[in-house]
Amino acid sequence: MTHTPDITRPDRSVIEALSGIGSATASAELHRLGIRNTHIEGLTSWTPGKSIVGPAITLQFMPLREDVYQDDEYGDPEAQLHRHALYHVQDGDVVVVDARGKLDSGVFGEMMMTYLKGRGGQGVVIDGALRDWPNIQKVDIGCWIRGVTPNYHTQRDIFPYAVNVPIACGNCYVAPGDIMVADDDGAVVVPVGMVDALLERAVSHVEWEEFSRLKLSEGGDLRRYYPLSDDARPEYEAWKAKQTS
Repeated sequence: MTHTPDITRPDRSVIEALSGIGSATASAELHRLGIRNTHIEGLTSWTPGKSIVGPAITLQFMPLREDVYQDDEYGDPEAQLHRHALYHVQDGDVVVVDARGKLDSGVFGEMMMTYLKGRGGQGVVIDGALRDWPNIQKVDIGCWIRGVTPNYHTQRDIFPYAVNVPIACGNCYVAPGDIMVADDDGAVVVPVGMVDALLERAVSHVEWEEFSRLKLSEGGDLRRYYPLSDDARPEYEAWKAKQTS
């Protein structure tokens, strides 16, 4: 079992800019930029209404093999590698876990999630399960997971193997430091190298969508206003000028 040093975090202004676009726009615009597999499949928000954006601390689980892992970690808490993922957490981070889609191993429980919240973590994106769900709900932290279980993390047939390495989470490649965008639509991974290109496209998208939403609510022609047609663009530009004047 190994773990690597801390991640590199983007400037706070980047996180704030991404916070305005949402997972649906992030997924769509990344697809148009050629990055086609960004939605973390199979996970849903268990904390409706929460929306988070932040860099990924990654945790990888592997199938249990007894010559590699012996279940003696509760004799030495520091041998619990999933704790070490949380030790890395700083304000605004998101813990992303490849728990192999298992629903019989609770990656974190109430105490670990309480610690995560206390460290300033925004939430977890787990291809797997949590335990102590009734109490985790009281912690008030974002959770995108497959489900819940009464079992602790190594009670069945997986074990934590590495921290801050690339992982497969819900059929997506997630590298340490990639940016997670998660809301009620789901969780999306933004490759850190694509952030600037995404923002350039997404900010424009969000702006004209606001105009289009207004026109559609007034009965405007769908063919003209969504997506915004070339014919409607002068109308949009005039509307935008009024908003900034």
